[in-house]
Amino acid sequence: MKYIFVTGGVVSSLGKGLAAASIGTLLEHRGLKTLMQKFDPYLNVDPGTMSPYQHGEVYVLDDGAETDLDLGHYERFTSGVLSRMNNLTSGQVFDSVIKKERRGEYLGKTVQFIPHVTDEIKLRLHKVTTDNPEVDVLITEIGGTVGDMEGLLFIEALRQFALEVGKENVCFIHVTLLPFIKAAGEIKTKPTQQSVAKLRELGIQPDIIICRTEADLDEDNRKKIAMFCNVEKKNVVAFRDVAHSIYECPLDLRRDKIDRLVVDKIGLGDTPAPALEDWERFVQRVIHPLHKVTIAVAGKYIELQDAYKSIYESLIHAGAHHDTKVHIVRVEAEAIEDHGAAAVIGDVDGILVPGGFGDRGIEGKILAAKYARENKIPYFGICLGMQIATIEFARNVCGLKKANSTEFEKATEHPVICLQEEQKGIEDMGATMRLGSCESIVFAGTKAAELYNGADRIHERHRHRYEFNSDYQEQLTDAGLVISSVSADEGLVEIVEIPDHPFYLGAQFHPEFQSKPNHPHPLFAGFVAAALAKANS
Repeated sequence: MKYIFVTGGVVSSLGKGLAAASIGTLLEHRGLKTLMQKFDPYLNVDPGTMSPYQHGEVYVLDDGAETDLDLGHYERFTSGVLSRMNNLTSGQVFDSVIKKERRGEYLGKTVQFIPHVTDEIKLRLHKVTTDNPEVDVLITEIGGTVGDMEGLLFIEALRQFALEVGKENVCFIHVTLLPFIKAAGEIKTKPTQQSVAKLRELGIQPDIIICRTEADLDEDNRKKIAMFCNVEKKNVVAFRDVAHSIYECPLDLRRDKIDRLVVDKIGLGDTPAPALEDWERFVQRVIHPLHKVTIAVAGKYIELQDAYKSIYESLIHAGAHHDTKVHIVRVEAEAIEDHGAAAVIGDVDGILVPGGFGDRGIEGKILAAKYARENKIPYFGICLGMQIATIEFARNVCGLKKANSTEFEKATEHPVICLQEEQKGIEDMGATMRLGSCESIVFAGTKAAELYNGADRIHERHRHRYEFNSDYQEQLTDAGLVISSVSADEGLVEIVEIPDHPFYLGAQFHPEFQSKPNHPHPLFAGFVAAALAKANS
């Protein structure tokens, strides 16, 4: 196996994840089998208990691992299906080291950062290598910024690992920022020089430097960076701000032939040039669509771009599938409570209520669902959004005015949404929800069955504690709510829908975690199709 390690310098949020994912895209289109992973230096075991304000969305894998949102980019940009082995945090590393010490596995030795902690990090690299013999290239992104105290052990582990597997099998890529000083009218390379110097102090000489830049990188600055950072000029690559979509990133990096630089470094230079026609066609449909729809997303963390990252990307995938631009209107759920759905949401082609936790903005989301149902606006509820649709239907169609979820009102008179039985008595918050891929049965003759092309079994990823209360199933279905999918093992309600509506569907799972650029998730594709039909009418 060959290895690519992607580090970052100067500032955070540079786009290391997108750079790594784009390299994965280019290598896959050269016919190579790639696998991606993320090393995060924070002490949390995983991001599952972090606030979206701190970390953005939590991305869930098939095996139930709660991971960094960059793993979403990895799965969307490449064909790899990732597992908990593809995300390592300092919390996991230290937890494993301490457990080994308590079991006496170190045979009385003094446990130290080097070699014991660095060995634990390298162990993950070796295990992923052993478990994936079919993979040609393992791409690992290191979170944080070079020079941060918390990331030093990861950098040291990579230095050791490169020596062990042979430097000819390893490519180090460093992503830095080239700030453009408007007053001076020029790009400054000094931060990049200092960042690379810091990395070299830690024993790693980058093979390729990716420069994040607003403007193009001229030859003089490319030459200066090469000289001061001890790399060849051709290995200084510009990573420009893309104009329209993150899916332009692989095409932008391809301009400087980064895939050729990488394969030459790791001895795979005999692979063909990447065949990017399908990817280019997708990007063109994103940039130059024939149609347009407006969809309101009513959420709790709506001001945060990364809080609903996978949902926004899934809407883009579905829009491109229908040659349609999806204009997203971000609606603060609390604003609906204050001013009403009609005033805040207005005339849109679709309404989406995403997942979430806590009672803030809940009544606003319920009003949004009511507004969509009564005005025949396509509605798509995801996780909490499905529960919202159920509560709204119970209150305003079934006449259960006090209907609610026990998450928001423990003593509610009509708990149409309640805590899962297996969740009762659980005290730990981390990794204790219903997580990961579960099999569900889809009932024939429903909208869900139509969207899944008649499939009677599906596998979707979950992340929730509360569920549809089966005690109210007969009352709600008698009033017209259709249950179109249940879990195969316990019969938990997975999808609800209203048949006499252009599109009114709620899914307990998270379909956004399985949508890809040229393979949009069928529920998103159906939702955008319904929104387009409304727009055209």
